[in-house]
Amino acid sequence: MPRIQLVTTGGTIASRAETAAADADVVASVRGDALRAGLHDKLEGIEIAVDDFCSVNSFSIDLPLAFALARRIDQHLADPACDGVVVTHGTDTMEESAFLADLVVASPKPVVFTGAQRSADAPDTDGPRNIADAVRLAACPDAVGLGSMILFEGDFHAARDVTKTHTARTDTFRSGEHGKLGEVDGTIVRVHRRPTLRRTFAPTDIETRVELVRMAMGGSDRLLRFVAGDGARAIVLEGFGRGNTPPTVTSAAAEIIASGIPVIVTSRCPEGRVKPVYGNGGGRDLQRAGAIFAGDLSGAKARILAAVALGSGEADLEAVFGALGG
Repeated sequence: MPRIQLVTTGGTIASRAETAAADADVVASVRGDALRAGLHDKLEGIEIAVDDFCSVNSFSIDLPLAFALARRIDQHLADPACDGVVVTHGTDTMEESAFLADLVVASPKPVVFTGAQRSADAPDTDGPRNIADAVRLAACPDAVGLGSMILFEGDFHAARDVTKTHTARTDTFRSGEHGKLGEVDGTIVRVHRRPTLRRTFAPTDIETRVELVRMAMGGSDRLLRFVAGDGARAIVLEGFGRGNTPPTVTSAAAEIIASGIPVIVTSRCPEGRVKPVYGNGGGRDLQRAGAIFAGDLSGAKARILAAVALGSGEADLEAVFGALGG
């Protein structure tokens, strides 16, 4: 009988309204035993153990807590009796926690993040079905080696590629041009593709001083200079198009790189890769200044990769992003 560890962290899937009022606050309060007991599909033939890791909404999760979660997952998977881990997590930052786990969990056993867009006390909550599908995926031998995944609405995605695309819809998680890894259809798990852009690290800690700065038309260099002067160990610039920034930002980035702080370039576009093409203050000038181009990683994912790589003592960030940036 497969044994799956359910690790709960709170989130909408574990949240209820505090009072009966229509405008009551919704807060994380449901424990893992109740989530397991509330499954409509009893998953006969699969044993589910529960670990209540924390109980917060995911907008409150920071890098140290997400790193501690990844280490807890690794500890569970090191147990020969554990065949896989399912993590219930809020959707706001799920893609970041999942990618962090993908980078630091050494075991090839499946790690599946899931959650809900509708709270546990909603009459049409999507949580129980998502948990059941996630458990089936984690228990499936075909899922070994797929790394950390996110499962919602029957589809499962690679942690590197997936992002939340809608504030409220239950099918919010998509992988854009990469596409999903597969789907769970009732009791059947179908794997359509296997991810190739994967690497694991062994950090002793995580570097929290990595900042993400997003570009907007006519934006100044003030925020970039502030975070550089306030102790940032690396900065991710989410630029325009192929990875361009306003000329004032490009000039500031060159100074910051010269001071020894890595600057990593991504795009605010949801699909496509960054590539240095344009001069006159654009991506070519960033490249000449020594900026690191992050392929098709989103700004949020590039920040996670930089935090893990720096926490692992990686000296060559350009090589890291060259291997995992796509």
